[in-house]
Amino acid sequence: VNDVAYMGKISKPRLHIHRSQFYSNLYGQQGWFYFRSKLYYISLEMKTWSEGRQDCNNRGADLVIINKRASVHLIFHTFKAWIGLTDTEKEGEWKWVDGTEFTTEYWKENEPNDIDNNEDCVEQTNKKGWNDNACSEKQMWICEKSAF
Repeated sequence: VNDVAYMGKISKPRLHIHRSQFYSNLYGQQGWFYFRSKLYYISLEMKTWSEGRQDCNNRGADLVIINKRASVHLIFHTFKAWIGLTDTEKEGEWKWVDGTEFTTEYWKENEPNDIDNNEDCVEQTNKKGWNDNACSEKQMWICEKSAF
């Protein structure tokens, strides 16, 4: 890189790139996208909730947590996919996979309903809301990890 004279001082030119553009370029070809200091991966396969979570773990991530981040929820409402919310430990006690407090809810009307006492995992639906579903159902999933 050539030196540049500026006001009598010799300096190297700097390459300025916005952080989001950097992460988009870095991870974009691997299927990840950057949003507000996080990286997100949307699967194109169909797997159970546990299999989807394992895939996220294999990628150094976990299922997405939509907690106090309404804008993230708005991005994902166009398709059905597993998110990181479950009540498998105790029925009716919803917990995020990372242990953060469950404070934000986007349930569809009449949800959660635990049909046949068999709906312990949560999917983001394409109808702008969450639905509890059987963890054995196969569908896409969304992974999330910190970009830093």
